[in-house]
Amino acid sequence: MTNVVACIDGSKATAAVCDYAAWASLQLQAPLTLLHVLDQGRYPVNTDMTGNIGLGSREMLLDELAELDAQRNKLALQQGHHMLEAAQNRVRSNGAEQVTLRQRHGDLADTLTGMEADTRLFVLGIHGEDTSEPDSGKNHIGSHLETVLRSVHRPVLLTPENYSQPKSVLLAYDGSETTRKGVDMVAQSPLFRGLPIHVVMVDADTAANQEQLKWAKEKLEQHGHEVHVALLAGDVEPTLHSYQREHKLDVLVMGAYGHSRIRQFLVGSTTTNMLNNSDSPLLILR
Repeated sequence: MTNVVACIDGSKATAAVCDYAAWASLQLQAPLTLLHVLDQGRYPVNTDMTGNIGLGSREMLLDELAELDAQRNKLALQQGHHMLEAAQNRVRSNGAEQVTLRQRHGDLADTLTGMEADTRLFVLGIHGEDTSEPDSGKNHIGSHLETVLRSVHRPVLLTPENYSQPKSVLLAYDGSETTRKGVDMVAQSPLFRGLPIHVVMVDADTAANQEQLKWAKEKLEQHGHEVHVALLAGDVEPTLHSYQREHKLDVLVMGAYGHSRIRQFLVGSTTTNMLNNSDSPLLILR
């Protein structure tokens, strides 16, 4: 697990993806891979139209349609290559030195899963290339994002459309064994080295929960972090975001594993609202 992998798709978030990936690469002292994946649904490698109703054996028309698809795919590959070159220039201007360019044809989640063995962190934009709604003026999460979060087993940094260098962290915690592992991951990783970390539990104010927060605080402090803890009542999503706004915290860290209350929130019906309304990066631990 060595590389930071940044997914480039031409969306408005691409510049921020580059900037956050360059920052993460420097923090982790890890090489950076810029990845562009051509969606096989939009750009199939081979198009078989022989079964289409009405075309029958009109071979000339089939040949022309196949040629148009081939030209379209070629242009998409060229466009992706140019995007990768521009992204490379941007991350290098931000200090990243070891940069590799990759272009793949297929499904994004499958591609990332296949790269996991050599990946330390994936970086993706929250809003994808085809997720704007001109009529509503709202953005929606990338069409493949939830599939990616369910498929990969490496941390995923989700970025908004604008970059701001992270200077503080909010770690959502519920005291479960899996989120304790998340505390260990954050404590030992150099990603947030030198940054203050707020550990927030949204649950009842009990002695057991207070003890859990004490453990998390001590674990993080052992690795040199400045730590603040809070035990709050309420619903997970609005309570976390309210605390984040109040304390002006730059990155929200959550776990997507186990059967914790936070996981139920993350992969449940509230996920879309949380991601759509987020204007700060989220680190999803796996």
